[in-house]
Amino acid sequence: MRKIALFGTALAFVLTAQWGQAADQPVPDDQLGLSKTSVYDVPDPQVFEYREADPFSGGTLPRAFLDAPPQVPHDIKDMVPITRDNNMCVACHQLPDRVGKRKVKGQPTPLPASHYVDVKANNMHMGRYNCTQCHTPQATVKPLVDNVFGKKPAKK
Repeated sequence: MRKIALFGTALAFVLTAQWGQAADQPVPDDQLGLSKTSVYDVPDPQVFEYREADPFSGGTLPRAFLDAPPQVPHDIKDMVPITRDNNMCVACHQLPDRVGKRKVKGQPTPLPASHYVDVKANNMHMGRYNCTQCHTPQATVKPLVDNVFGKKPAKK
């Protein structure tokens, strides 16, 4: 038992000594984040604009991945903030009679069945009122990181 305690003490001493040496080494300020620039630099944010498409001419945008929430293809600046009592989205998209049917060109995409407590009674689930929590309007911006999701690796 004494050997185990002595071994544990020696191991703790060695680990503490090595950790103490690592703590003495400063980390350069340009190595603290993913951007590899100094944390003291204050970059200017990239200027961007949201799509200014009319709600009935926005079309359908591609999804980022299988079963991703649809992107908002039109301007929403006059529709926010979205609250439980003031939701302009449901004015057009709450179409319970269209749930499960093919989207008709020029008509809004209906809310899916998952957004209702009872589709036949047109009873929307109130936990789903904050549309922009999942559905985002799209802006014209350069991606921070290239997306390689779903792409095949390059041949060597």
